[in-house]
Amino acid sequence: MNMINKNKNSQPSASIIIIGNEILSGRTRDKNINFIAERCNAIGLFLKEVRVIQDKFEIIEDTVLDLAKKYDNVFTTGGIGPTHDDITAEAISRAFKVNLVLNKEARKRLERHYDKSNIKLNEARLRMARIPEGAELIDNPVSAAPGFRIRNVWVMAGVPIIVEGMFKEYIEKNIVNGAKSISKTITVKVPEGEIAKIMSKIQSSNEEVEIGSYPFYRPPNIGTSIVIRGLNETFIKKTIDLFITSFKEKSIEYEL
Repeated sequence: MNMINKNKNSQPSASIIIIGNEILSGRTRDKNINFIAERCNAIGLFLKEVRVIQDKFEIIEDTVLDLAKKYDNVFTTGGIGPTHDDITAEAISRAFKVNLVLNKEARKRLERHYDKSNIKLNEARLRMARIPEGAELIDNPVSAAPGFRIRNVWVMAGVPIIVEGMFKEYIEKNIVNGAKSISKTITVKVPEGEIAKIMSKIQSSNEEVEIGSYPFYRPPNIGTSIVIRGLNETFIKKTIDLFITSFKEKSIEYEL
């Protein structure tokens, strides 16, 4: 069932947990943070925190419980495959004190998928049908093995193409979303140190927007991109006008 956020001037909060020793060791380069962050921005979720953690029961349990209390949504990736170190489902079951059970619907999906592929659904692959009792399945349009949602925690596989499929095809259609962020950029060809006071002054008197500075060094061009983000076009326009006024006073050239 699609859910609609009634308050279009707000954004539900979100966090990401990347689970996997292979990420921490540097053997695998994570792509999921960037993808989920972009999709959160697109559907009106305010991503506030990202953590990368080990495949260890206590660490997964503690992290999930901590972030589930702090944010409206928690997205996890990794650790729900067929091998011995895929412990995410069991760890989350322990965290929420529910049984880890062989989900009948998840098993049916795997049976259909492997029958079509002429691959045996062995004991290892059947591990992917173990789901915390009472959890809602997240469709997997790529390889059938589902993720799941329990309370405000959305659990996905670690493979980027599967994360993308689960998120776009299921999560986005079944999550409370909010107002979409608006972003505008002003570029100046001066180092950020020269405009730091201007930015600080404007930010302190305009809490409705978020102002970020991103220096660039592309000789002979050295400068700063100032990004103004917010939920209200009027506030953003007001902030841009303040920057323009300040830049004109100091004869600083700018581009919108």
